[in-house]
Amino acid sequence: MNPKVYRKLSLLASSFHNEIINLNDLIMGNITGIGGIFFRARNPKELSKWYEDNLGVAIPPKTYDHKPWHQEAGPTIFAPMNADSPHFKADAQLSINFRVNDLHSFCKSLEDAGIKVTVDPQEYPNGRFASLEDPEGNQIQLWEPV
Repeated sequence: MNPKVYRKLSLLASSFHNEIINLNDLIMGNITGIGGIFFRARNPKELSKWYEDNLGVAIPPKTYDHKPWHQEAGPTIFAPMNADSPHFKADAQLSINFRVNDLHSFCKSLEDAGIKVTVDPQEYPNGRFASLEDPEGNQIQLWEPV
């Protein structure tokens, strides 16, 4: 960056007395969250409906006039993992983790709908977990944060 422009931006940033400004935020944007998760499916319409009916994730809007699903703010882990990680079944490329506010109740509602859920009996420092698969075999993890 041109030193004169950098100096002017620094002066501008310092003029905001009670605001903490990262100069890089003025020069370039930053990522503010995940805007979507896209994956292949044999039957996208049926699978979208399953996610809506069972997990509460709204079907993607068909037009820009309709709003997409909004999630609550909270922690998100973005973690590439080793190809041989035990976190995945052998043929899986993806595992989606959804935060829930009551793991026990949520798992019960899934089981009542005939969905097999495996609850991890261990409680971890960051919360409790359960796992399941969607109808196409994609791994899903449910997480109740502490």
